[in-house]
Amino acid sequence: MPGPRPLALVTGVGRTVGIGAGIAHRLAESGWDLALTYWTPYDLRMPWGVEADAVEAITRDLAGRGATALAVEADLADPEAPARVFDAAEEGLGRPVTALVMCHCESVDSGLLDTTVESFDRHFAVNARASWLLIREYGRRFTGPPGSGRIVALTSDHTVGNLPYGASKGALDRITLAAARELAHLGVTANVVNPGPVDTGWMTEELREEMVRQTPLGRLGTPRDTAHLVDFLCSPEGQWINGQSLMSNGGLA
Repeated sequence: MPGPRPLALVTGVGRTVGIGAGIAHRLAESGWDLALTYWTPYDLRMPWGVEADAVEAITRDLAGRGATALAVEADLADPEAPARVFDAAEEGLGRPVTALVMCHCESVDSGLLDTTVESFDRHFAVNARASWLLIREYGRRFTGPPGSGRIVALTSDHTVGNLPYGASKGALDRITLAAARELAHLGVTANVVNPGPVDTGWMTEELREEMVRQTPLGRLGTPRDTAHLVDFLCSPEGQWINGQSLMSNGGLA
């Protein structure tokens, strides 16, 4: 009899077209069970709005791919939220988390001159502090065999006109890469993935055309493109890749 499926916690999975959902789908196909986080008020104040029944649709899809899934709504700006998320995942699915994949973000366009202090602080609370607290919680609880643990964070190199997002993602990079060393005694790998611009509903037609022109392969990236790399990093075959910041953007200039 095969053993229980390993458990991956994937944050930021609130929309069926999102990168987080694409990663969850691919991990389900590779034999993982999934705990997911989402935060409806974020989508509510973004241009795309709330996608009705998205979380239910995602969990149904994961079940169709053989996975047991649990979704937890969590405001990761709350410093108490990461521990509550891990508690819910472990209690609801009956086992510890083996892979932590962080796709959550706060992302509101603003530059050096017009970013508000409130927006700056919220970006760092969600993108940097919550990521540290999630990694800390993961490291404190991890009990898997050495070599089985995985941390993957999604990042961005966007800075101009998006100061708080880019700056907080830069902090996220350093926090995640530190885990590759500081959690080495657990046999956990930690990597950062930069998927480049993936249109999940936020691009204008002009930006879409410009990104296609700048990409040698002549198309936009998809959530599935990012999911393939994350799936590999979480697999036994991906164990030797550690402490890296990886571009997965089709050669975008």
